[in-house]
Amino acid sequence: MKAEQVLASFKKRFKLKEARIDNVMHRANRKSAVPRIWIEIGREEFKEAVGHLCELHPMPHFAVASGYQIGEIIELIYHFSLNYGKPQGEICIGIKTKLEKGNASIPTITGLVPGALISEREIQEMLGVKVEGIPDSRRLFLPKNFPKKVYPWRRDETGPNKIVRNMHKGEKK
Repeated sequence: MKAEQVLASFKKRFKLKEARIDNVMHRANRKSAVPRIWIEIGREEFKEAVGHLCELHPMPHFAVASGYQIGEIIELIYHFSLNYGKPQGEICIGIKTKLEKGNASIPTITGLVPGALISEREIQEMLGVKVEGIPDSRRLFLPKNFPKKVYPWRRDETGPNKIVRNMHKGEKK
């Protein structure tokens, strides 16, 4: 299946907020470009979109879930590859969704892609996104004594400024 066919199947089945293909030169072999599909989908259809990806390819390779905060929005991107490691056949796909900071929750995809567990735990700890139905919600990266409701990847009042000692500003006496 080619990247254009994969993207067309998503366009046919979902209301996509963004849909594009970029061709990126592969570092190891400058003669070939790897197609990268970027789609943005609403939170309500996110898990179904990952399920659709699993229908298109029996074993999509999950790489990582990334995320960041922009104002009142938290954006998550789950990164996958189809035909992972296959010369001249790999297709990268990023499934993106935006969450309102005040209602930042998303269903787990671990029932479809068990390898997503570590990334979903990281998203909970670092961004404060509630991953609904996650089989193991314990902290993984932050110590047990780390303050609750402080999220290191946030750029707001719950982010690192609350915990960082800004020594470059000098000590107040």
